[in-house]
Amino acid sequence: KTTAKQRSVLLRKWHDLIITNKDDLARILALEGGKPLAEATGEIMYGASFIEWFGEEAKRVYGDVVPSPFGNSRLVVLKQPIGVAGIVTPYNFPNAMITRKVGAALAAGCTVVVRPAHETPYSALALCELAQRAGIPPGVINVVTSSLYNTPDVGGELTTNPAIRKVSFTGSTPVGKLLMKQASSTMKKISFELGGNAPFIVFDDADLDTAAEHLIACKFRNSGQTCVCANRIYVHERVYDEFVDRFVALVKEKLRIGHGLDEGTTFGPVITARGLEKVEDQLKRAVNSGAKVVLGGKRPDLKVAGHFFEPTVLTNVSDDVPMSCEETFGPLCPIYKFSTEDEVISRANNVPVGLAGYFFSRDIGRIFRVAEALEVGMVGVNIGTVSSEVAPFGGVKESGVGREGSRYGIDEYLNIKTLNIAF
Repeated sequence: KTTAKQRSVLLRKWHDLIITNKDDLARILALEGGKPLAEATGEIMYGASFIEWFGEEAKRVYGDVVPSPFGNSRLVVLKQPIGVAGIVTPYNFPNAMITRKVGAALAAGCTVVVRPAHETPYSALALCELAQRAGIPPGVINVVTSSLYNTPDVGGELTTNPAIRKVSFTGSTPVGKLLMKQASSTMKKISFELGGNAPFIVFDDADLDTAAEHLIACKFRNSGQTCVCANRIYVHERVYDEFVDRFVALVKEKLRIGHGLDEGTTFGPVITARGLEKVEDQLKRAVNSGAKVVLGGKRPDLKVAGHFFEPTVLTNVSDDVPMSCEETFGPLCPIYKFSTEDEVISRANNVPVGLAGYFFSRDIGRIFRVAEALEVGMVGVNIGTVSSEVAPFGGVKESGVGREGSRYGIDEYLNIKTLNIAF
């Protein structure tokens, strides 16, 4: 057993080693996932922020003293570590998705078994090495790598073994439903961050240059492979043509496709072959239904190998094609036209998931109306980002349960115990 103070010190040492070795960690991440080096470095710093945050939160796991209805007793509420936690992480953020979960678990006093994505195992192993150097004892952080073939067996063990009392998973909604069903066999506590289909709304009173700048990052960061990236872009009919022109010009100016370690690269590949096939299938179906490709739309002619696809902008996209109804997880940017506030809210909410949403407006009344009406767990207003170590991260509907990061994140790894002490 360790004290909260001891865990805090160990997490601070781990954080400092991550920062000291950020260049090596970023290079590993760029090589195994294809991210441009600057973006990979950004993920390392983002990931480290969770270790720092939860190292500080370890000392703030407070209980309560509750007034008893009886004079001869006292009610005390304790928070205790839940036990061993199974951690299953995706390939798109192979560093930060581990630190956001493991940082909270260790701060609470839990041990973990981490199953990183089979596409990106090296970032997990590097983090584990640095944790050992920081003095975190052997057996506290355990990394189990696996092939695609063995992934179901590993996931099944983590969700059904009674020694594991908590499962945290980031990934697709269908896999999340399967893991949730398996975890129910032993009634494990779960926190699942699942798929999204984020709307990005530009009202006619928005600052169009600001909206276009933020859409570049919100849509094309990590080549569109983020669960909170803009998936459906709705632009008011009065500013539609102007916005499309500004945005397309900005994409041409800002994004350069290439190998992640090449100087000047700002846009990398889709990580998996099946991901690229999904992008091409969604594009084909949209075009066959009348969509117009105004930029991109094909694999680029590059000298480096990889699953590259051009950043692609489309107009005249139907609401009924897969691109509009499913998470793309790739560099397709469909831009839809809308007329009224009520209409766009209805269309934005017309999906089974609800992770993140974004909109741009300078009308203070509209800001509150739309922010409260969007059926999502996180809303970016006049900004294309929603995540930091201090803000709760998570969704509603079929986008999962629980929250990560923030002061709420550590509660996912704690049990509440009530003591009724008579005297």
